[in-house]
Amino acid sequence: MRYHVLACDYDDTLARHGKVAEHTIRMLERVSRSGRKLLLVTGRELDDLLSVFPHADLFDAIVAENGGLLYDPGQRTREPLAQAPPAEFAERLRGQGVTPLGTGSVIVATRDPYDPQVQEAIRELGLELQVIRNKGAVMVLPPGVNKASGLAAALDRLSASRHNVVAIGDAENDHAFLTAAECGCAVANAVPSLLDQCDLPLDREHGEGVADLADRLLSGELDEVEIPRHHVLLGEGPDGEVRLPPYGTGLVVAGPSGSGKSTVTTALLERLVEAQYQCVIIDPEGDYAEFPGVAVLGEPDRPPVAEEVLRLLESPDQSAVVNMIGMPLRDRPAFFSELMPRLVALRARLGHPHCVVVDEAHHLMPAELMEVPVKDVRDLGSMLMITVHPEALSPAALNLVHGVIAVGPEPEETLGAFAAALGRDAPELVGEAEGVALWRTSGDAAERVHPAPGRAHRTRHRRKYAAGTMSKDKSFYFTGPEDRLKLRARNLHVFVELAEGVDDETWVFHLGRGDYSTWIGEKLGDSELAGEVAEVEREGGDDSLRQVVELIERRYTLPAEPTKYDPDHDDR
Repeated sequence: MRYHVLACDYDDTLARHGKVAEHTIRMLERVSRSGRKLLLVTGRELDDLLSVFPHADLFDAIVAENGGLLYDPGQRTREPLAQAPPAEFAERLRGQGVTPLGTGSVIVATRDPYDPQVQEAIRELGLELQVIRNKGAVMVLPPGVNKASGLAAALDRLSASRHNVVAIGDAENDHAFLTAAECGCAVANAVPSLLDQCDLPLDREHGEGVADLADRLLSGELDEVEIPRHHVLLGEGPDGEVRLPPYGTGLVVAGPSGSGKSTVTTALLERLVEAQYQCVIIDPEGDYAEFPGVAVLGEPDRPPVAEEVLRLLESPDQSAVVNMIGMPLRDRPAFFSELMPRLVALRARLGHPHCVVVDEAHHLMPAELMEVPVKDVRDLGSMLMITVHPEALSPAALNLVHGVIAVGPEPEETLGAFAAALGRDAPELVGEAEGVALWRTSGDAAERVHPAPGRAHRTRHRRKYAAGTMSKDKSFYFTGPEDRLKLRARNLHVFVELAEGVDDETWVFHLGRGDYSTWIGEKLGDSELAGEVAEVEREGGDDSLRQVVELIERRYTLPAEPTKYDPDHDDR
């Protein structure tokens, strides 16, 4: 379910000549019984509205005074959302014979032809006020107060996100309101500019249009309507910008280690988070612990707790990284299987999260797994799965995929492996020979896309690799030529400490086999450092240890004090 909130304007949208038809009321009751929230967002003063509309209790919240007042019908509480203009402003207009003249908790309102008197009073009194016009109405409010700001206040009260809102209106003052919602609709009697600019113009007028929209909402038909203005930029393709829908999409980002999967994923995530979509990153290896502006749950010595994750996500403004680096490898799939249904349940209740990213997806949903804890990506909004080997994913996970972003110098191989896992022919690759390749699996061709970079510079994995705790399968082990040792380096700092302490025979043994550069290239994904270390390995020499240490320390910032290391705690 995409839309959890239906927000309606009142006059000439929900109501015709101030009255709401019984059929429209019955449709709104059905929406309420479906578990969705109803909001009324109107320019009217509250007492005026309540005097003509006996069904106010049907709504979970009412935004009155064009965004100036929030009313809770259940509690009968009123909350002004801004400071009212000074009393002398209304007194001056009244003294000039301006009538009608309404004064609410925040709003001062009149009608044409008194706009010049209103503007003159604002100027002469030196007030910072805005004038909003609506079909002959002249509304005066503090700056920044409109139906969109009132909608935001109501959604905050309901722990709901604007990305789960469908809004409907008819007039000039509804532009900001409809734009703030995920889907903005206009009844057929709306002003031409609103019909032209809204996401979905309706065929019927007034309450009949609202009833039709409610029917499409309840049937799920509205979920399938594309809203291009929300599509997320991936990059530049052969025919211009390539964008991805933020809802109902299952994507795999695949490619060899160090190929740039995290870079592409991070750029997409940055845009989603900036657009206020709530994202959850399932992070087995601590690769996203430095993601800007996102709360990280879980540390090397403290694994995440499902209840803690769910509490954080109650607020739609808060995205999260679920960092499993402190959790034993064998426990991660079980934790993942427990958490995902609970995220589905959270979204069913509140409408968010909007996107779940699963890093190292082939470990959490391996090919041997016949069922995965997600049946439909729409239950999570959208889903991104990051993997080195798409063919190593569970067949049930593959069934969730609508597209593959292949990263690396040979995307044809990645796309071919994925197509083979689906029992499909490999797609034809179209476009210039650089960038990533995007295959929308509904078609037979993939396009080359030059990915748009993220705004924030991210040094991939540096903190974790330098001083964090890497998992067993990514750590380096000093064994020596006879396997007498088993010294685990769980980050680069420990690697340097151990390297400086092992005997020369052990150091030279791994040096001669190219183990150091292989580890740095394959496990850390740092191909540049791996190349520099490989050159030292080829040259050998008595000074090789110092050279390797200097290369590491020049590239990574290591802590001044040694990282604490507990040899008995070896299960991560």
